[in-house]
Amino acid sequence: MSEQAVENTVLDRFECRSCGYVYEPEKGDNKHDIAPETPFAELPVNWRCPVCTAKKAAFTNIGPAGTASGFRENLGYGLGVNQLTPAQKNILIFGALALGFLFFISLYGLQ
Repeated sequence: MSEQAVENTVLDRFECRSCGYVYEPEKGDNKHDIAPETPFAELPVNWRCPVCTAKKAAFTNIGPAGTASGFRENLGYGLGVNQLTPAQKNILIFGALALGFLFFISLYGLQ
């Protein structure tokens, strides 16, 4: 018998599919006087996106902040790179670009 992990979605962020606005429970919504630490499920029924006024149904769960982006079933592929958080991916990409630039500049030292 396999156990399924119960997922805590209280602090999950939700993204508006219309405009890309991300509701973060840690921050709340100042425009509609929603206090910080208010989960998306506890928002009023008539709450709208503060950017494009889309209804709550237009939002999709994108998970908690600081987690790997993408579908969970795909995180095992890609030589482990899919399991990196967006910040880690930025460090990897821009670090590789900076290293490549340094190698390119070092070619001027050859005579």
